[in-house]
Amino acid sequence: MTPEEGHRTPLNTTRVSLEREEECLYWTNRFSVSRDELVEAVDTVGDDVDAVAAYLNVGR
Repeated sequence: MTPEEGHRTPLNTTRVSLEREEECLYWTNRFSVSRDELVEAVDTVGDDVDAVAAYLNVGR
């Protein structure tokens, strides 16, 4: 995977998808968190971007 592929915006930006590596990279970069933190957030609050952002306290 090239660096550009890891930063592509997912087709659906309202849901955090952990299925594809490039989407996972996008979300971890967007929220400045590790993959483990992202997985924990999605497991806890679901895949809604606003809920994940609130859980991770992004945009304070």
